[in-house]
Amino acid sequence: MAGVVVVGAQWGDEGKGKIVDWLCNRADVVVRFQGGHNAGHTLVVGDTTYKLALLPSGVVQGKLSIIGNGVVVDPWALASEIEKIVAQGVKITPDKLILSDQAALILPFHRDLDAAREAQAGTASIGTTKRGIGPAYEDKVGRRAIRVADLADPEAIAWKIERLTAHHNALRKGLDLPEIDVAALKQELAEIAPKVLPYAQPAWRVLNAAFEDSKRVLFEGAQGMLLDVDHGTYPFVTSSNVAAGQASAGSGVGPRKISYVLGLVKAYTTRVGAGPFPTELDDENGKRLGEIGHEFGTNTGRARRCGWFDSVLVKQSIALSGIDGIALTKLDVLDGFDEIKICTGYKLGGKIVDYLPASLKEQQTVEPVYESLQGWKSTTRGVRSSKDLPANAIKYVRRIEELIGCPAAIVSTSPERDDVILMRDPFKA
Repeated sequence: MAGVVVVGAQWGDEGKGKIVDWLCNRADVVVRFQGGHNAGHTLVVGDTTYKLALLPSGVVQGKLSIIGNGVVVDPWALASEIEKIVAQGVKITPDKLILSDQAALILPFHRDLDAAREAQAGTASIGTTKRGIGPAYEDKVGRRAIRVADLADPEAIAWKIERLTAHHNALRKGLDLPEIDVAALKQELAEIAPKVLPYAQPAWRVLNAAFEDSKRVLFEGAQGMLLDVDHGTYPFVTSSNVAAGQASAGSGVGPRKISYVLGLVKAYTTRVGAGPFPTELDDENGKRLGEIGHEFGTNTGRARRCGWFDSVLVKQSIALSGIDGIALTKLDVLDGFDEIKICTGYKLGGKIVDYLPASLKEQQTVEPVYESLQGWKSTTRGVRSSKDLPANAIKYVRRIEELIGCPAAIVSTSPERDDVILMRDPFKA
């Protein structure tokens, strides 16, 4: 029995899609446990590129794939994603895809509210994807949410819509939005229900049975630790807990089922949207990282901000998520740089600190302290053995391990599925 949790250790976009897809060869079950369809994962398999948002990466390999109760689900987005993936030749059936009947739904008015609030905030906006993720989580915590199971019960939906409209119509009035069309909403839900209900089950029962049957389970996180609603750069964060501990609550298994936590770490740093970013580069190096790394959001298409590797933030993420080993991705993007820098600490008020403070003001004012390493001219792209890496690339990986106090279990050297150097198998650790 093994339960491996994969979490991003930066601001997301660390290459989880590829690594999870690669680890699927060793897993029997793959589980999404938080977030929504704001988290895009790109899988490149041969000549085919799969772009996933809600679906666990295991669907491409035909693994049992579970969308857990901790995920907020836009049923229309889910139905559309299933259709697209099926059109690419992937077989998706209710015996291979399970949707937790406890998952809260994202509804059309959540999207409206998300967009309207961001627009009205002006310069104070936090850069949400405007897909309704935050408002859906608000309703979940406010005990107003419509859940997957409710789609099979029109009476439950009618009662919950009353609670929702009592809350949301007041908000909508203040934002100059029309009141919710209850009849239209009921009709939309009635039409989408048959498309998603066949996948609905008590996912926690299926998952616990898999562990009892000694199956290997891969928990697939979305976003990154620095976007965690408690531990990230608040308020420029997502609306859920990203930390590895959420894998337990967001899927319905006890924490002792987790045997290894793998932290995804890009060989440099990127961020989408607004918020503090100590090592951000507004120069040719930043532009070069973005161009070579193709740094654009999978779902949104937004350009990512780029900067040097920040060991302070990654070390903090490792502590908060109990990360046992890292998967270092996009090492090949650094090929050809004469000099590569790593942030080893921050200057704050005349002192050197080794963590990111909670204060937004201090997060925005810390200055990175850099250590410089010599780059390498030969390529790392496609390398599958550490002995074939350039000497300076090996030194770079080793220095990162020293600074963050955590070993590299996996090194990825291209977007291709098999371009991976395995140093330690998380399922055997």
